[in-house]
Amino acid sequence: MKTTIKAPIARKIPKELEIHNDLRIDNYFWLNQRDDQNVLDYLNAENDFYQQETAHTKDLEDQLFQEMKARIKEDDTSVPYKYNGYWYIVRYEKGKDYPVYIRKKESLEAHEELLFDCNDMADGHGYFRLVGLSVSPDNTMISFGVDTVGRRQYKLQIKSLITNEVFSDVIENTTGSSTWANDNCTIFYTKKDEQTLRANQIYKHKIGDSEKDDVIVFTEDDETFGATVYKSKSRKYIIIACYSTLTNEYHILNANEPDKEFKVFQRRIRGLEYSISHFEDHFYVVTNKDDATNFKLMKTPESATKLNHWTEVISHRKEVLIEDLNIFSDYLVISERSNGLNHIRIKRWDNTEDYYLPFDNETYTCNVGTNVDFDTEILRYSYNSLTNPASVIDFNMKTKSKQVMKEQEVQDPNFDKNNYTSERIWAAAQDGTKIPMSVVRRKDTKLDGNSPLLQYAYGSYGSTVDPYFSTIRLSLLDRGFIYVITHVRGGEYLGRIWYENGKLLKKKNTFTDFIDCSKHLITNGYTNSSHLYAMGGSAGGLLMGVIVNEVPELYNAVIAAVPFVDVVTTMLDDTIPLTTGEYDEWGNPNKKEHYDYIKSYAPYDNVKKQNYPNLLVTTGLHDSQVQYWEPAKWVAKLRTYKQDTNKLYLVTNMEAGHGGASGRFESLKEDAQEYAFLLDLEGITS
Repeated sequence: MKTTIKAPIARKIPKELEIHNDLRIDNYFWLNQRDDQNVLDYLNAENDFYQQETAHTKDLEDQLFQEMKARIKEDDTSVPYKYNGYWYIVRYEKGKDYPVYIRKKESLEAHEELLFDCNDMADGHGYFRLVGLSVSPDNTMISFGVDTVGRRQYKLQIKSLITNEVFSDVIENTTGSSTWANDNCTIFYTKKDEQTLRANQIYKHKIGDSEKDDVIVFTEDDETFGATVYKSKSRKYIIIACYSTLTNEYHILNANEPDKEFKVFQRRIRGLEYSISHFEDHFYVVTNKDDATNFKLMKTPESATKLNHWTEVISHRKEVLIEDLNIFSDYLVISERSNGLNHIRIKRWDNTEDYYLPFDNETYTCNVGTNVDFDTEILRYSYNSLTNPASVIDFNMKTKSKQVMKEQEVQDPNFDKNNYTSERIWAAAQDGTKIPMSVVRRKDTKLDGNSPLLQYAYGSYGSTVDPYFSTIRLSLLDRGFIYVITHVRGGEYLGRIWYENGKLLKKKNTFTDFIDCSKHLITNGYTNSSHLYAMGGSAGGLLMGVIVNEVPELYNAVIAAVPFVDVVTTMLDDTIPLTTGEYDEWGNPNKKEHYDYIKSYAPYDNVKKQNYPNLLVTTGLHDSQVQYWEPAKWVAKLRTYKQDTNKLYLVTNMEAGHGGASGRFESLKEDAQEYAFLLDLEGITS
């Protein structure tokens, strides 16, 4: 007789946590011991329970996986780009999970040189990620970072492109990225704090030397800052960037003189944000100086970089956010955002031309792509929308002609983009602010108030989720779902002020925006509460945790992926990765005002005895961004508080981190798992 597994009930070991004369009792604090067998047993018991309870959906899950996989062009190749005499190409091969990196000298007809086959490198590892490929100026060596755990602690190595030998030196605990000086024998790289994983030290390494001989060239002592190092597109400068939520500082060094000292570009001033790009004898600075909330463009001589030398190039505009710069020998390309939409502005240095690329709908995404070549008239950018597969386009900035270099191929004979429709709608928030949503559905999906609808949002760090095409999402749309991206405050969809009004002591706007949008979707006949589903991950998982505490009756089910739900405890623990660097995002609960505000919404602290919607919660044991124990503790507490018989599942990937599975097909299994959960609740079996 088959044994039925009951929902795991985690044991309670009360832990007293007191600050500001406020005592919290955390019964599940013990779950933060990653190597404790009792913890692993609990996580595995939750996994076993999930597998038992969803056994009837496994055929559906496999069907979803197979159709998602079938839509992907398995033998796919990137659009080549040329850098320093070589064409670089990434390709995927049929049936394989990971990319293959190659290059060809001067001509695309030339002999192919294999840089890395990640399929071979990933063999034997449950998780694999290759990052930070950086080729030496003489094209003979390449540095790279590898993570086989999922905790984003990369091993940095160097490979000879002449002999294909990987040098014996392995530099541990780095960010994975590095940059070469112009002498072809010096690299600069960033190390992380062993405990907090904060990127805080820049090292200089000489090829052939032992790691123990590497020289620290910069240490970031402020625990609220991180640091990284890179080379300017002009190839003249090595640049150290120090960053926090509200403040930036840069240090520069001539790439021809790697053994000299870095000099400060402009010392940090709290609240002064800036980024730098080099061109000829000037640096171009995107900055919020002088209350330029949406940023403006300034320039300064490379010989005089302090603040008082900065002069204005493009003034601040209240309705236009400057997001990025790309510099070419004859053109300046500015990535902007206005009214939520991406715009690409092209301006000649001699001021004879200044124009925008034309786009014609409200649910698209365009981004400047890989443009490493400095002396070219060609701008590469990508374009897609909720209904249009992604395209890579080469635009001639002189002739204004364009060539579609690649269009995403949906490997499904039944796919026709004309079967789908998208729109942008606006909902009124509690304070009267209009909140935009991007909506996509099949044209034959009825708007009668009974269609299933998945509402997604992130809403933190000023990160904007633009409307984008997804082959995976077709598995929902083709089964009658409506999909909605909710552009809540906390992102930067409507400019920097949109972010400012969704953080710190205004963070609750993120949550109420989402809820008000849910109500709008119901009131306006898109769906009803029996068919409304919500999904968010990481900081978006925090959002999910809040809405199920506040308005559980609005949703049939919620998916919370790697959710940041124990905000108070995490933000009080400065040994946890990311904590100190995020005081300007969430607040510092060592201050009573911030403590009280965070505690008033933190999902884990506000679990109550009430009915909850169906819940699927996912995490990774090695997650470095949101520790696995946050969702584990949350689910354990929910099990003892919830008053309903709805589903509650915790799924822990015991081999992965924050991003989930690493292979392109393995990650689809997680998508299929989530979609099967939703479709099962809708009674859809195939």
